[in-house]
Amino acid sequence: MTNITTTKQAARPAVRLLCAIAAMLALGACASQKTPATADVAVSRAAVENATSAGAAELAPAEMQSARDKLMRANQALAAKDYGVARDLANQASVDAKLAQSKANSAKASSAADELQQSIRVLREELDRNSKVQQQ
Repeated sequence: MTNITTTKQAARPAVRLLCAIAAMLALGACASQKTPATADVAVSRAAVENATSAGAAELAPAEMQSARDKLMRANQALAAKDYGVARDLANQASVDAKLAQSKANSAKASSAADELQQSIRVLREELDRNSKVQQQ
């Protein structure tokens, strides 16, 4: 009987410690939802501006519109002090803006590659003409 009582007494501090850790984690999660998401919204705004500078408005208009809409809704949620929603929308807007920027960069790279291929074709034709003239 003494061993069982001793084991239970030894386990009590561990259980208390686990309960305390769980409570602190829960409070931390709640606190983060109440912290203004101004940094998230600012990062999102910068991502939208970078995508716009990269030409995404013309080359990936759907993604840019989605990013702008979500950024606007994030600002509204921030003003309404709905920080969890503001944070989520800001993160989604950042992802949409980065996708738009990637699509714009890809379109520019494809265009440059097409131009390079056209230039190579023209140079080859010129070389073929020159070699035929020299053979005659």
